[in-house]
Amino acid sequence: MMTRILCYGDSNTWGFRPDSPFTRFPKDTRWTGVLDTLLGEQHEIIEEGLNGRTTVWDDPFGDHKNGMMYLPPCLESHAELDLVIIMLGTNDLKAHFDLTAADAAQGVKALVAKVRSSGAGPGGSAPNVLAVAPPPLGKLSLLAGVYGDAPEKSKDLGHQIGLIAEFINCPFMDAGSIVTSSDIDGVHWEADQHTLFAGAVAERIKSIFTG
Repeated sequence: MMTRILCYGDSNTWGFRPDSPFTRFPKDTRWTGVLDTLLGEQHEIIEEGLNGRTTVWDDPFGDHKNGMMYLPPCLESHAELDLVIIMLGTNDLKAHFDLTAADAAQGVKALVAKVRSSGAGPGGSAPNVLAVAPPPLGKLSLLAGVYGDAPEKSKDLGHQIGLIAEFINCPFMDAGSIVTSSDIDGVHWEADQHTLFAGAVAERIKSIFTG
């Protein structure tokens, strides 16, 4: 039986290249594509990465970036889903939102709840959910004005999302323990980090389905 996995994230799920802004890595380089290869033909990986996506916040500079607004139709259109991987929170820390890592974690909590109440799993059940904390930001260059003091705040994302995941009994991964944001722009991942992350996610997925 095919296992269907939705990867719901932002620019690092889209595959944004730090060395070539607004272009993306090819499918076989993006972590979702590498994951597809690692898991094999009995798994279907569905990419849903959007540059600038937040957890639950409306962005005045991008009226379709609110992750909560797009999630319900996304779940419905891709049902039936066995697992939804949510990796969001970095964009919540942009300067104009004036939010904390704890605020971003609450956004992740709301998204997990939405998935669990969606009926988008097999036979109208709830899909499994894996909450992933994005890695801390690195040294910012062109995006320094956009993110402000977000690099310092982002160091707390893993801790805050981990606390929420434990509280709501949701499987969790801290991407910051696996990958490092590129020194080129401080936000996005280089190709080797996509590969590293995909390997770790593959193992985590196996543990979710095998107990």
